[in-house]
Amino acid sequence: MSGVMTGIIVILVLLLIVIGSIGIAIWRVKNAAKRAFGTSDIREGIRQIEQEYALTPKSVSAMTSLYLPKIKLDFPEFQYDEMKVRAENVLTSYLMAVDRMNPGLLKEGNRELRDRLEMRIQMLEAAGKRERYQSIKLHRTELADYKKRNGRCIITFQTSVQYYHQVENEKGDILSGRSDMPAQSRYNTDVIYIQDRNKVEDERDLALGLNCPNCGAPIGRMGSKFCEYCGTPVLEINIHAWSFSNVTELK
Repeated sequence: MSGVMTGIIVILVLLLIVIGSIGIAIWRVKNAAKRAFGTSDIREGIRQIEQEYALTPKSVSAMTSLYLPKIKLDFPEFQYDEMKVRAENVLTSYLMAVDRMNPGLLKEGNRELRDRLEMRIQMLEAAGKRERYQSIKLHRTELADYKKRNGRCIITFQTSVQYYHQVENEKGDILSGRSDMPAQSRYNTDVIYIQDRNKVEDERDLALGLNCPNCGAPIGRMGSKFCEYCGTPVLEINIHAWSFSNVTELK
């Protein structure tokens, strides 16, 4: 009988040790959560982390100090502040056009950009979906790239963006995204200038670039001071010859 009692006592002691260990572990976890989050409620701590992440802007590739001198060397009359505002307006209007399923809301852009926007809206319509972008807030915009290829000069602006983003079905049910917490993202917005029309591959771009104010002939190369057809002096740069060609979200 005493052996049975001894066994029971041993089992109880072991149970107390296990329960105590669990209690200590929980106490340590709560203390760690309190130090990290300011609260002993782990769920509340996770919610705080999620909210902090949702409100922290994405960093951008800030290469303005590197690329702007190169751009100004090629295009002395390039107005950076004006072009940056235009890039931000294009990005905002692009997102609003998707939100409202109306490509006509895009403020400016060449045929290439408008075709991509229309195709995106058509794909959403075909899938019976709607993409929402609400309370759009732009944090920061910087130059991210400057390159020359295929007869084009391409300047890329990169923007850090905050918005409430959801994808809905035809009934308005949310398929992805959240309506109660903002999302952070980054976008590249490309603006192009036709440097050499003879190298341009896309016929939609042939309408871009500069023309002689006297005879209307195209100014073939960047930096031309005179029309090669009639000899009329021409401006080295016309800010309106730049055209926005692409808006891309960075994953």
